[in-house]
Amino acid sequence: MKRKTAVTLAAALAAAVPLAMTLAPRAAFAQSEAHYQPSGVLSLSAQASAEVPQDVVTITLFYEQEAKDPASLTTTLNQRADQALQKAKGVAGVTARSGQFSIYPSTDRDGRISAWRGRTEVVLESHDFAAASKLAGDISSVMQVGNVQFSLSPEAQRAAEQKLSGQAIASFREQAAANARAFGYSSYTVRDVNVGHQGVPPRPMMMMSARAMSADAKAAPPMPLEGGTSTVTVNVSGSVQMK
Repeated sequence: MKRKTAVTLAAALAAAVPLAMTLAPRAAFAQSEAHYQPSGVLSLSAQASAEVPQDVVTITLFYEQEAKDPASLTTTLNQRADQALQKAKGVAGVTARSGQFSIYPSTDRDGRISAWRGRTEVVLESHDFAAASKLAGDISSVMQVGNVQFSLSPEAQRAAEQKLSGQAIASFREQAAANARAFGYSSYTVRDVNVGHQGVPPRPMMMMSARAMSADAKAAPPMPLEGGTSTVTVNVSGSVQMK
């Protein structure tokens, strides 16, 4: 009985050996196939850039005040902001909106609250630099100019990117054809490609010191405004199969 069991076990092991030998080459082939890369693959990148005139101006107006209690200070700040927004109503081509609003306490040497300070802002935005400058001058009797920024509108940026995309793609294709010929190939096909656009941050022009203004302050004359340019860049990267 023991001899029969030993023979049966030996036969089972003998049958398992060819099976293991059969599976091992298949697993190795599957692994090598996963890491297989075709020959004649070329990675490329191209770029196109342009300086585009900034077509939007953003003017931040502010008013700062100090009071003994936060309630009266809030009322004063709201009145100033409302006066500025009322002056901006009806001005064609200029958008006015409320900006940041803050109130914070001032303390004495003993840590007790001695007064309250506050700041309110109104933001003007326009494609018409002259109209925005004139309105800021009219509002200067109520609020002071704190910051001016020039930027590129989404419409202008999209138009520039569309034009530059064609240039960058043409450059990518020219590089692919030239490199394929240099390597002894006659043509190529695109394997993968990515087209990316670079963001354009706004450019600050000026920052004026914060000073409270008297109620009888006169309107300032329009300040000269001239925007600069923003660099718009389109990147094209990918790979081609040379044939």
